[in-house]
Amino acid sequence: MTSRPEKRESWARLRGQLWRPPRAHGARPRHRVVGPLELFYDLIVVVLVAQAAHHLAGHLTWHGLGEFAAVFALVWIAWLNGTLHHDLHGHDDARGRSLFLAQILVLVPLGAFIPGAGGENGGRFAVTGGVLFAVLAVLWLLAGRGSPPEYRMPSLLYVAGTAACAAVLLASASLPADARVLTWGALDVAYVVGFAVVIGVTPPAQAELLAPTESLIERFGLLIIIMLGETVTGVVNGLAEEPTSAMGLAVGLVAVVVGFGAWWTYFDFAGHRRPRSTRAVTLSWMLTHLPLTAAVTAMGAAMVGLVEHAHAGRTPAATAWVLCAGVAVVLVTTMVIATGLEAWRDERALYRPLARTCVVVALATVALGAARPAPMYLGLALVALLGIPWGLAVAHRLGRDEPAML
Repeated sequence: MTSRPEKRESWARLRGQLWRPPRAHGARPRHRVVGPLELFYDLIVVVLVAQAAHHLAGHLTWHGLGEFAAVFALVWIAWLNGTLHHDLHGHDDARGRSLFLAQILVLVPLGAFIPGAGGENGGRFAVTGGVLFAVLAVLWLLAGRGSPPEYRMPSLLYVAGTAACAAVLLASASLPADARVLTWGALDVAYVVGFAVVIGVTPPAQAELLAPTESLIERFGLLIIIMLGETVTGVVNGLAEEPTSAMGLAVGLVAVVVGFGAWWTYFDFAGHRRPRSTRAVTLSWMLTHLPLTAAVTAMGAAMVGLVEHAHAGRTPAATAWVLCAGVAVVLVTTMVIATGLEAWRDERALYRPLARTCVVVALATVALGAARPAPMYLGLALVALLGIPWGLAVAHRLGRDEPAML
C-alpha cells in the first residue's frame, strides 16, 4: 500500500512535469526542434490569413487594401506575440498546450469575423481581437513574474503595451466602420513602434539573448511557406470560379510559377539563415517579415483576378498593381532581411550586387504593373524578372567553381 505522503509526493512530481512554470528570461534553449503544437497553431493563424486574402480578392480597391493591411497586421502581431512567448518561456507540457489552446479558442471566432471586419462584423472582430490581446497580456504578465531586475522594465512595458492594444481594440467596437479600420491601422503602427522601443530599452547583453534561435528562424520560414500556399489557393479559386479553358489553365500555371519564384527568392537568399545577434538586427529581422508576409498573401489574392481575366487584352489595373507590387515588396524585403544575416558579411561578393539587382528588378515589376499587359504576358514577365537575381547568384557560384545549387 502506498502511503498518503508518497501519493502526495508522486502527484507533486507529476504536476511539476505537466504544469511547469514559464521558462525564466534568458533561459530558453538555443537549439530546439519546432513541435507539432506550434505547427498546428501556425496553421490556425494561416486560416485567418486565408480569410483576409479571400476577402481582398473580391475587394481589390484602395479601401479593400487598407482594410486588409489593418486586419492582416493585427493577426500577424498576435501570431508574433504567441510565437515569441512560447519560444522564450514555453514548455511542451500540459500548461504550454493549454496556453496555445486558449489562444486558438479566440482565434477561431476572430477568423469568422474577418470577412466583414470592415463592415457588419467590425464590432465583433474588435471585441474578439481585444479578448485575444488581453489573453496575450496575461500570458506575458505571468511569464514576467520573478524576472531578474534587468528584464523587469522591458517586461512591464511589453505587458502594458499589449494590454493597451486590447483596450483600444475593445473601445474601437463602438466607432463607425471607417473610423474603426483607421484606428486599427494606427494601432498596428503604434504597436510596432512600441515593440521597437521595448527592444531598444533592453540592455545590450540581454538583447543578444533575444536574438532569433534556430526554432524561431524555422517558425518564420514555415509561416512563409504556408502563406505561399495562398498563391496556389488563389489560382485554384480563380480556375474554379470560371469555366475551364486552355488559356485560363495556362495563366493559372504561370501564376503558380510566380508564387514559386517568390519562394525561391526568400529561401535562396534569406530563409533559414541565422541573423547576427545584435539588437538592431533582431528588430529588423522580425519586423521586416510583416510586410513580406503581407505581400505574399496579397499576391495570392491578386492571382484570383489574374486567372479570372485570363482572356482579357489587358490585366485589370487593381490586379496588376497588387500582384506586381507584391513581387516588388518580396524582392526588397528579402534583401533587407539579408543585410542582417551572417551570410551578408561572409558572402559580400554575392550579396552586395544581388541587393542592387533586386532593387532594379523590383522597380521593373512596378513598371510592369503600370503597363498592365495581358495576364499571360504579365505572368511570364514576372517569372523572367524573378529569375534574374537567381541567375546572378548561379553565375556567381559558377564563377567561383562552386556548386550551382543555392
